[in-house]
Amino acid sequence: MELRYLTSFIAVAEELHFGRAARRLRMAQPPLSQRIRRLEKELGVQLFERNTRSVRLTSADRSFLEPVRRVLDDLDVAVRAAKAAGQGEYGRVTVGFAGASSHDTLPLLTRAVRAAHPGLELVMRGQTYADVALAKVADGSLDLGFVRLPADLPGVETRVIGEEELLCALPQDHLLAERERIALADLEGEPFVTFPANAGSSLRDASFRVCEEAGFRPRVAQEAPDSYTILALVAAGVGVTLTLSSCLHIQQTGIVHRPLEGPPRRLRAALAWRRDNPSAALRSVLRVAAEALPTPPGYEAEGGRSGGAAQLREAPKAAGAD
Repeated sequence: MELRYLTSFIAVAEELHFGRAARRLRMAQPPLSQRIRRLEKELGVQLFERNTRSVRLTSADRSFLEPVRRVLDDLDVAVRAAKAAGQGEYGRVTVGFAGASSHDTLPLLTRAVRAAHPGLELVMRGQTYADVALAKVADGSLDLGFVRLPADLPGVETRVIGEEELLCALPQDHLLAERERIALADLEGEPFVTFPANAGSSLRDASFRVCEEAGFRPRVAQEAPDSYTILALVAAGVGVTLTLSSCLHIQQTGIVHRPLEGPPRRLRAALAWRRDNPSAALRSVLRVAAEALPTPPGYEAEGGRSGGAAQLREAPKAAGAD
């Protein structure tokens, strides 16, 4: 059954006049009459009682009218939903992040997306460390990832959203806790609490890199899956750790944070997505993110080697991903 037959039927049923119905449909009256006859033939019932002066609904017409209205209304909703999805107003975007260091950035993004596109769903994948998030974006299992640069994978785009300073966290009764700044060389031989070796944490990579540049390799006393647990273990006296300024919000008693001696070591935080991802919803999220998480002045979208140690540099402080 053709859609034009149904729209013609609705027009005649509501106008009860073929001439007015034809004008409403912007067509001539004879073709409209032909459509109604073909529809009646297809249904096997008479829909209208008509003569030269009037058109009346039959009982079949009355039974047919409301279901057809519902069909056309549902079709209109479906068309508008498809158009909205094509414009990125509806849909689903999967986002990978690691907990503590996304404490500031992630809520800014999610609140802005909900305000701009309430029909768009963000599916959050927590405990997705930076290197893992990058790999999942590259293979298409994530739409968007909070990563750290360098992040150079074929087909993956990145945009800097800020930077974080590398800090030392120690038990408050540690001998070094009285110092205003900590020399990395003074941490040689100290037990370290870190992320697991194969978790894909760019923070662990950066921590090991700066320690090796200072002439030693950290002695790992215990590994933990997130910054909350790591800092709790430090407070308990298990060891020391290198953490990030974005984790200062973790209110852990028994612990102190100290900057490192020398120029600040900072990690660039970025968003990553596949260049060829066809999702209109993702494009909408990226537009919102450009305002909610703007690139700091002086920084362009950057890439680099992925899977290795996170790159350290001097720049303004911001937030990122574990």
